[in-house]
Amino acid sequence: MARWEFKLPDIGEGIAEGEIVSWLVRPGDAVTEDQPVVEVMTDKATVTITAPKAGVVLETRGRVGEIVAVHGVLVVFELEGAGVPLAPPSHARASEANGSKDIAIASAIARSVDDGPAATAVGDLRETLPGMKSAGRAYYNDRPLATPATRKLARDLSIDLRNIPPSGPDGRVTKTDVEGFTLPAPGADARGTEPSTTTSTSTSTTGGAAAGDASRSEERVPMVGIRRKIAQKMTLSTHTAAHYTFVDECDATALKALRARLKGAAEARGAALTFLPFVVKAVVAALKKHPILNTTLDETHNEIVFRKYFHIGIATATDAGLVVPVVRDADRKGLLEIARDIERLSSEARAGKARPEDLSGSTFTITSLGAKGGLFATPIINFPEVAILGVHQMKTRPVVRDGQIAIGDVMLLSLSFDHRIVDGHVGAAFALDVIAYLEAPETLLLEMV
Repeated sequence: MARWEFKLPDIGEGIAEGEIVSWLVRPGDAVTEDQPVVEVMTDKATVTITAPKAGVVLETRGRVGEIVAVHGVLVVFELEGAGVPLAPPSHARASEANGSKDIAIASAIARSVDDGPAATAVGDLRETLPGMKSAGRAYYNDRPLATPATRKLARDLSIDLRNIPPSGPDGRVTKTDVEGFTLPAPGADARGTEPSTTTSTSTSTTGGAAAGDASRSEERVPMVGIRRKIAQKMTLSTHTAAHYTFVDECDATALKALRARLKGAAEARGAALTFLPFVVKAVVAALKKHPILNTTLDETHNEIVFRKYFHIGIATATDAGLVVPVVRDADRKGLLEIARDIERLSSEARAGKARPEDLSGSTFTITSLGAKGGLFATPIINFPEVAILGVHQMKTRPVVRDGQIAIGDVMLLSLSFDHRIVDGHVGAAFALDVIAYLEAPETLLLEMV
């Protein structure tokens, strides 16, 4: 018998780490070759990792919600016959390879947190590890670990990253840490000197219930997987793009009538023709007239990148959360092909079977709330895009045509733009062009290639 370390394999180009969503095996389980052992979520999709060999699970590395780097150890197996000897602990190898105290410190924190209550372990280590100090309730680390996006968020919020206790893997400060950070109590010196006074922390209970009230209860569920990715991306978009929203109504009477005429023919050709394919074509036609809406901002090089392709994201509600499958090259496709793409992509997304390549690369996003669309909403831009279109419920309302009041089918469209790139009059002109195409859908024939 021999012990063997199974490491997280390369699971996609440009993917350096993954989040553990769920373990499918436990220590002591006997597994067969190719048996699923863990679900890991990347920036692009959730993938199931299978066992490359048969064996017995001795150890699983990482709790649900933790981040594992590519080539980091996932599972320790016991195998029949000769195996690969266990290498030194990953934190030791990283420390030797990089000669970095930061990595050694962060690894020590992670191990101690695993061995006991996080607050106690980290608090003890602050007193002994270089660069990390504690005094009363204050915290200071002159070499914090964090991603560039987290550092930028801290700068935007005027928060000193060195004062934030980390909760991420390997002692990393996360965006959630930054967003939930509260300055030390008055008198606590952020650089580790003894505070002049001692303060206590009070906790309020939900709904005003007194502490220890057995008649009220709470359940805590880790925010992992797609929900965590949504939170991270929405926070990034909110703190990065300068949002503004334009709302107007669209008389969709002609569109509704055209769809009714084409619906039967579409079904005969195997396509469910909803209103969304028309909206996609209207958006593409308007993007061609206003190419600034099909751009992204490269902040590293301070350049606006004009995309000459039109990949339209369709926000789709799933049990796990909102995902955005992408209709690629929508400018080169007809209504029926777009309808088939939307149906296939949304079905795969809801079933949790969407491919990574189908969930990335959009240049503009449409989010439709359908029958539950309400009056209007302020959609959040699908960063790093510069605009998003929200389509709301179609309702029967009085409309004015040629100076006469008539009954029409009206829906509101709400568009959010990144004001860093899109000026107000440009956003309004784009919105009005989309509306014009939808109110006279036959004009889309003039735009088709």
